[in-house]
Amino acid sequence: METPKKKKETEDEEKDEKETAKREIVVPGEVIVSGQEFLPGEGTARDGKDIISLKFGLIEKTDRLIKVISLTGAYIPRIGNTVVGQIVDVTFNGWVVDVLSPQLAFLPASECMGRVDKNDLTEFYDFRDTIVTKIKSVKSRGADLTMRDHGLRKLEGGLITRINPTRVPRIIGRGGSMVNTIKEITGCNIIVGQNGIIWIRGRNVDEEMLAKEAIELIVKKPFIDGLTEKVKDFLLSKTNKKAEYVENTD
Repeated sequence: METPKKKKETEDEEKDEKETAKREIVVPGEVIVSGQEFLPGEGTARDGKDIISLKFGLIEKTDRLIKVISLTGAYIPRIGNTVVGQIVDVTFNGWVVDVLSPQLAFLPASECMGRVDKNDLTEFYDFRDTIVTKIKSVKSRGADLTMRDHGLRKLEGGLITRINPTRVPRIIGRGGSMVNTIKEITGCNIIVGQNGIIWIRGRNVDEEMLAKEAIELIVKKPFIDGLTEKVKDFLLSKTNKKAEYVENTD
């Protein structure tokens, strides 16, 4: 016999599936819209009067701009991406960094802020250190990194979680709405690398694990309608902040 709790979980899953079905999934070559009033964005191209999909994914329409968000895929470095990586080797002039791309990346000592002692680069960054960095250039051998920008630094403490890079836009949300909701309610500092590595640091382990749970919820059901509100309700139900949060947002 199905328990009330199990019945509710089943009903919630069926509701989520119906909400997901409302959104359009396309395959490569499929026509998304027709007309010159629309503009092709990421994952799309114009073919005559039509805008077609270049990959398997979910349609996202923002005013006139049409995009396709991938449902699967590995991280491919792009200039300007902020990523979280781990130092895996130290050379005479820089650091080799794993950013979960097909090839290892390289951070030259010259791309660090401040004076670097080239006689011992481990005094600056050492093996297995985690850093938030930025893609400066992409070459056939891999990406070159830089630390010359605001917020780029060595990350200490906290926990690391990894997700499929295609889920990163949903974790961030439109205008940062999703990740800011998680930060505000859990009190955690969160850095979302565009390579799918996320760093979470709270005042205690419970806060960090709650933020991680929220991220896992988004990864599991990324394309249901009203996801930001669902995540907010989930977080508030797990904390004692509901009345305080409602009062502050009125």
